[in-house]
Amino acid sequence: MVSAPTVPAKPRIIPAHPARAAVGMVLFLALLWVIEALDQFVFRGALDQDGIVPRSVSGLSGILWAPLLHYGWAHLIANSLPFLVLGFLVLAGGLGQFIAVTALVWLLGGFLTWLTGFGVTVGASGVIFGWLAFLLFRGFFARSGRQIALAVVLFLLYGGVLWGVLPGTPGVSWQAHLFGALAGILAARLVATADRRGSRGSRPSDGVSPSPIGP
Repeated sequence: MVSAPTVPAKPRIIPAHPARAAVGMVLFLALLWVIEALDQFVFRGALDQDGIVPRSVSGLSGILWAPLLHYGWAHLIANSLPFLVLGFLVLAGGLGQFIAVTALVWLLGGFLTWLTGFGVTVGASGVIFGWLAFLLFRGFFARSGRQIALAVVLFLLYGGVLWGVLPGTPGVSWQAHLFGALAGILAARLVATADRRGSRGSRPSDGVSPSPIGP
């Protein structure tokens, strides 16, 4: 019996369940707002000291907390829309891939910021830059026209923020932006490589399966 060759699924550019993904991102963002409200009204800004403190052993824990904290409402508001949009689009690869990409950006970008930064770093912008870089480069590594087209649209919308990876703006951690973006590019490369290996592994070696033996 001859079986039809496996056709690789087309790379997605939006989540398979958009409403579920949107609700998930809204809840994730709501967590950031709740934390900022607690910081403002209960802890009087003290939580901001739990961010990344460069080259301090005690400041290593800030790698975990920094993306959840913000220097006031204006900082959080500026991050909210790109956090929602880019996070939603990263969910196109599924929840597992979203968690893996976010963890790599969060931890690697945060660690490199800890090694090179100055002052206490807080804010989700490092993760946002990582998500943006992931989405910009994913299609090129995967050789997906659909994902490249999405990358072009995102570049037109958000490309201007990429100047944030360069030093020069007082009070802005360009290191978090830069290393978040580099971690996002690495994540895009790793995801594309894993997808290609999975696609090759799912194809029959010769397109022929043995016929069942009848009585």
